[in-house]
Amino acid sequence: MSVKILFITLLLLFVCVSSAARHPSRSRMCCIKVTTLNMSPEVVGETYREQAAGSPCVKAIIFNTEYGQLCADPNAQWVKDLTANMMKV
Repeated sequence: MSVKILFITLLLLFVCVSSAARHPSRSRMCCIKVTTLNMSPEVVGETYREQAAGSPCVKAIIFNTEYGQLCADPNAQWVKDLTANMMKV
């Protein structure tokens, strides 16, 4: 139970952080931090989006969750494993 609460708390943190940072010329949210913690159980759907680095945005893979978008480290093994089985949007 406490692990699930930790996942949800971290997930909400990353959603809030990424929602707060918007690039002026883009309508999509911008990830300014990423997680390396395996959040694959929280990911829904079969698609992901790549974000390139560009101040203040960082290089990230963006997944959808029940709680919003999750910014993940593209170098994390769980992210590589998950994206290998998904379609890029």
